[in-house]
Amino acid sequence: MQLLLLPGFMLDSDLWKDVEPLLEPLGDIYHADLSKDASIPDMARRALAEISGQFVVVGFSMGGYVAREIVRQAPERVSALILVATSARGDDEVQARRKAALVGQKAVEAFKGLSTAAVRSSLHPDNAGRNDLVSRIQEMGQRLGGEVFLRQSLLERHDERSSLSNIECPTLVIAGDVDRLRSREEAAELQDGIKGSTLQVVGGTGHMIPMEAPGELAEIIITWLANLFPDKK
Repeated sequence: MQLLLLPGFMLDSDLWKDVEPLLEPLGDIYHADLSKDASIPDMARRALAEISGQFVVVGFSMGGYVAREIVRQAPERVSALILVATSARGDDEVQARRKAALVGQKAVEAFKGLSTAAVRSSLHPDNAGRNDLVSRIQEMGQRLGGEVFLRQSLLERHDERSSLSNIECPTLVIAGDVDRLRSREEAAELQDGIKGSTLQVVGGTGHMIPMEAPGELAEIIITWLANLFPDKK
């Protein structure tokens, strides 16, 4: 079995650092680089070019949009889809105004990293004081830098709720129980829209499930895949 892991906005493979060793018994693990492209379709094409054969795709937050695009571009290659802390909704008016306010090089030069307040809001209230998590998230943003911040901030996210029924591969939706960035309602929309999909809620987590509860997340994924592919490693 091959697993392709996709990070979220201003995150890199360090997002999965604590989950990856737990998933390694399943097979080979690959990381998609979402930092180089300015559109979700281009991100999906790059990811597909970097892995051969069939695979399970795991998309976190922004990576969930890319994961669904991978399914659209190459449905025959995706054996299963796992969506973590993500949504099928498009940009709302507030997000559209924020994008319009970003101006090329000025936005790149103005980027000083993800604010501590913003990072803490992505965590469960019980984890908001964990400086180890806050620092790791901020370090990922610093590594990616201003140009990636601008590209990812300007990504067009279209409302996909009406087209979710086109996804035919087995799908697992995973949500945090106190996610202040992606609501439980958004997770339910994914489950309702994708026929036969399963929804699991991870207790004690906010948006950053792979970092807040890596063990529980890995257990959910491993159990679901074992039931789905009982004879496959």
